[in-house]
Amino acid sequence: MNYTNLASLDLFLLLGNPSILPERILIVGLVAVIVIDLSNRGRNTTLLYRISLISMPTSVVASLCQWGIHSGSIASENYRISNFSYTFRFLILICSLLSVLLSVDYIRCSKTVLAEFLFFVLTAGSGGMVLRRANDLVTLYVALEFSSLSSRFLSGYTKRDIRSNEATTKFLLMGGASSSFLLYGFSPLYGISGGQLQLDEIADGLPLSQSLTVIRISIAFIIAGTAFKPSLVPFHQWTPDVYEGVSPTPVVAFFSVTSKVAAPVLFTRLFGLIFPHLSNEWHIVVGLLATSSMILGNLVAVTQISMKRMLAYPSISQIGYIMIGVLAADPGNGYASMITYTFIYILMNLGTFARITSFGLRTGTDNIRDYAGLYMKDPVLTFSLVLRSPSLGGIPPPSGFFGKLYLFRHGWKAGSYPSVLVALVTSVISIYYYLKIIKLMFTGKNGRSDASTTYIQNSLVSPSISKSSIEIAMIIRALASILSGILIDPIIGITRNTFF
Repeated sequence: MNYTNLASLDLFLLLGNPSILPERILIVGLVAVIVIDLSNRGRNTTLLYRISLISMPTSVVASLCQWGIHSGSIASENYRISNFSYTFRFLILICSLLSVLLSVDYIRCSKTVLAEFLFFVLTAGSGGMVLRRANDLVTLYVALEFSSLSSRFLSGYTKRDIRSNEATTKFLLMGGASSSFLLYGFSPLYGISGGQLQLDEIADGLPLSQSLTVIRISIAFIIAGTAFKPSLVPFHQWTPDVYEGVSPTPVVAFFSVTSKVAAPVLFTRLFGLIFPHLSNEWHIVVGLLATSSMILGNLVAVTQISMKRMLAYPSISQIGYIMIGVLAADPGNGYASMITYTFIYILMNLGTFARITSFGLRTGTDNIRDYAGLYMKDPVLTFSLVLRSPSLGGIPPPSGFFGKLYLFRHGWKAGSYPSVLVALVTSVISIYYYLKIIKLMFTGKNGRSDASTTYIQNSLVSPSISKSSIEIAMIIRALASILSGILIDPIIGITRNTFF
């Protein structure tokens, strides 16, 4: 049998394997969105929503039904199935699904193109689902770029907005540079390992005693390439500009959570599998990046006046907290704490962006001072923020407190003392600017004379637009943040069983 027949057989086995059923469901939904949009010229937006909102929950259910069943490799050594990969596939699907639900009212009100948004969200989700199980350098890089390029194009979703175009240009240029760094880091590994591409075989073939300098250079380039994706300092420059410059708030919400899911996958698969014998060296570098992210993110957030730009800096600090779980490097506890906190963060952050989307649609503003006196105008919005902000800051009893407590405890047990101490101090700082917004909503006065009129009428939304979908989403996510804190023990018990 020649190589062509072997490749065809391998592809057939891969496509027919039931373990990738969620990926196939998502791809079928993606193709259906494209075909229907082309055939109807973008007029049937309701059908596009229904297709996406059917394919993604179906994929989530299929993923949950497969939990822990198909361990091992499928079709070839390029793909590895484990409970770890199942967990992050579930998180990626949740991010995509909640982001689409968040976009419904915004796209309807702003009259932007729905098909493009769904296309890029589904393609980014598909790339992330392949990324979390990739077992060789080529598959990992292609999946990463597939997801990253979709996100970069999505940042330019409003093509007529000058600020959005500027943010997209910066995002593309810096993203291209980070991808180059990543390739520069991969190249020495391929050479000194004897031409190996699979991660475990590269780890076995690295001549640590003879090429230690080359390996360290490779680690430096890989860290620079991967640190850009989740916005670790000093590779965070794109984040505030993109958050503030990208007009559609649902797009920013999608960025804020998918990068936090992709980062643990990248670091655990690359460094945990390839460099287990050099863990002390890359732990020091990643620990410094995480500590810098926590310090800078929380300090700069205090001075911001734009709500979206303010949330960009806590997003930078949050990845610093998540990296504590990566540095713990214990599949039973460290990775479990990282997965638990990432799941809680998804609920907290998307709920916050649901609030911002609703407020922006009704007022056309993103300034923090315009939230003054909001409790008189919209009690539901205020209620959602009062429940959400303490959770992001780590105040009990919402789930954010228990997630941080579990994460920091295992980080301390693993010996990451400086990172945990900095995380505790910066968490207190984050409480200040979250509580400042809550105080403004209850005690502040909006100085604009047309505040009440602007709250109802603006350039994006008419008074006839229904507000129910976003309000329901805000209430569900607020309650989910509380319940996930109450049910933290069962969640931890499930994630503790996660392994490579």
